[in-house]
Amino acid sequence: MEELVSVLYVDDEPMNLMLFNINFKKKYNVITALSGEEGLEKLSQNPKILVVISDMKMPGMNGIEFISQAKKSYPNIIFYILTGYDITPEIAQALKDKLINHYFSKPFNIDEIEQSISLSIGKSI
Repeated sequence: MEELVSVLYVDDEPMNLMLFNINFKKKYNVITALSGEEGLEKLSQNPKILVVISDMKMPGMNGIEFISQAKKSYPNIIFYILTGYDITPEIAQALKDKLINHYFSKPFNIDEIEQSISLSIGKSI
């Protein structure tokens, strides 16, 4: 059986982590974290993570701050932002700088996320 792609989802809301896991657990090996700090820990513990999706607004460090830090140690991982707000100048800059591949709006669209991951993984292999 083919091994599932490992996806890390970082969000400070436990309900969002649960919903993401329910929607994607058959398609991906879903790993979750409640903060940017925990996300960095999960990355160090799981070398097979290929994709990271992070919420933008979180206490401590926001999604862009988390991804900026993570990308230094894991430059080959594909990063995305998920936000309940419109695109911000910070997200626009992250896209321009290729820090993130794409951003998704909440509530998330399952097909949009699956399609983006498939395209990105296809490109990175």
